[in-house]
Amino acid sequence: MPKRKNIEYEMIILGNGAAAFAAAIKADELGKKTALIKGGTIGGTCVNVGCVPSKRLLVSGEVIRNTRNHNLGKDTIVQHDEEFNFAKIMEYKKKLVENLRYEKYENVLSKLKNVELYEGMASFISEKEVEVKHDNNNKSTTVILGKKFVIATGASPSIPKIQGIDRINYWTNIEGLEQKKIPESLIVIGGRALGLEFAQIYNRFGAKVTLLQRNPLLIPEAEPEMSKALKSYLEEDGIKIHTNVVLKSFEENAKNNHVIVNAEVNGKSIIFEASSILFATGRTPNTNSLNIENAKIKFGNKGEIIIDSEMKTNNPNIFAAGDITGEPMLESLAAREGTYAAENALLGFHKKINKDIVPKAIFTDPQFASVGITEKEVIEKLNVCTCRVVKFTDVPKAIVMGDTRGMIKMVAHPETHIILGVQILSPMAAEIINEAVMILKNKYTLEDVIDTVHVFPTMSESLKIVAQSFFRNIKDTSCCI
Repeated sequence: MPKRKNIEYEMIILGNGAAAFAAAIKADELGKKTALIKGGTIGGTCVNVGCVPSKRLLVSGEVIRNTRNHNLGKDTIVQHDEEFNFAKIMEYKKKLVENLRYEKYENVLSKLKNVELYEGMASFISEKEVEVKHDNNNKSTTVILGKKFVIATGASPSIPKIQGIDRINYWTNIEGLEQKKIPESLIVIGGRALGLEFAQIYNRFGAKVTLLQRNPLLIPEAEPEMSKALKSYLEEDGIKIHTNVVLKSFEENAKNNHVIVNAEVNGKSIIFEASSILFATGRTPNTNSLNIENAKIKFGNKGEIIIDSEMKTNNPNIFAAGDITGEPMLESLAAREGTYAAENALLGFHKKINKDIVPKAIFTDPQFASVGITEKEVIEKLNVCTCRVVKFTDVPKAIVMGDTRGMIKMVAHPETHIILGVQILSPMAAEIINEAVMILKNKYTLEDVIDTVHVFPTMSESLKIVAQSFFRNIKDTSCCI
């Protein structure tokens, strides 16, 4: 018989990542008796197998690349061929993850006075009851009762169902972060953030990397010129990229244990082979074990929990936040959703998130970042678009740094000049985009940005420069203008 707690919590939170912790912190601040059910490694995806470790490895790869061939102009090239220690890089990454997991999650949780932790897998047994299984044999279970709920159990790697997939060894992002040695060769399946980042990581560590993308362009949601430019930069780095790829089957080469991929590229049959293969083919919400049908919650065809703009499900007492609700799956968005879900649930607020101004970033080198809508989307709405593109060859700070790769594109309303979207491909694009978020949030016009004094020389000054390009030829303009 399961053990039943003789207490009704004001709120029960299912999950232990960014969205769950944000909800727990807010509930604690509000003084509400809360239960947090941790079903996996505390911290969830971001700190353990997502943003933190992957960005550390990307930085390591960038340092290796710059050390081997640092270019400050055509006349100044310093080359170094020293070997790097892969084991030390991975060990430092491991310690970084452990430290942040303790400091930002375990230690934070220990200081929440109104939050009680339950360890185990959670599932609904009714609209108000959750069962926590503390072991795999279901011999130790606890049933707890709640008035309000926030489901924030995240998502897991999604693997396509293709012939032969069950007969090969493959990586997801999880295995990609835990390797003990660099593979001789690596096939990466997927051409969005995860695939591009891992392709560049292992390329710079010395593996021969081939990337296969089913769409005609990398990052299909990006402006076409951004996608094409990033592809060319990655290819210059040595990554072999194929688009319009249809995967047919997988098999193992018995002679060398390599993976063989049978595919069609632009309608032509091609065979790819590598010592390792990594799938970056999306993520599936973790709803299978929740028994959410017992809570009478609706979910979509990809397993995502359906919520309204206030993070509320069709059950007025149950909210959901983060990756469990589907795309876009972003750590920063998940955290904000968790906070709002808790406030809306506990206080009856009606807080909403404007997803039109949520920024996205891919931490390749150069980085890609975006916020707002694209030229195509504006044309679909208004039948006309006012937009400009400025290359970083016209940005003074990029010239000073000796790295003028990339461009910035700005989309504005043709009549009001209100800025509707910004996309950036450049070093530090993920830093620059934050100013663009504030521009869109406050509905600034082109003139507002031009009239704002920026530090010179900086990469973020590119926002002012591209705004100026709507009114004058940037190439004929002095830096001081």
